[in-house]
Amino acid sequence: MLFIKEDKDGVVFKVRIQPRASMNKLVGLHEDALKIRLTAPPVDGEANEACRAFLAGLLSVSRSQVKITSGSTGRNKMIKVTGIGIAKAKMAFGL
Repeated sequence: MLFIKEDKDGVVFKVRIQPRASMNKLVGLHEDALKIRLTAPPVDGEANEACRAFLAGLLSVSRSQVKITSGSTGRNKMIKVTGIGIAKAKMAFGL
């Protein structure tokens, strides 16, 4: 079950990133987090920026609305997206 909660200006959820994959892709769940494969390497914040861009495209929001609130140096991250609700997020994630 995905950890996702709604706060006053958006949603917060967990992701697990697999860098250096063959393609950018949402592959399902890893425990209580979305598992995302990204082509970017985990160097100089490239994977973090790729994560933000991928999620912005998936959720149809601007990249500035997607923030990594914790876990910027690891695979497990907490993401906050402003301007959307849980229903829109779950629909975009296919849940």
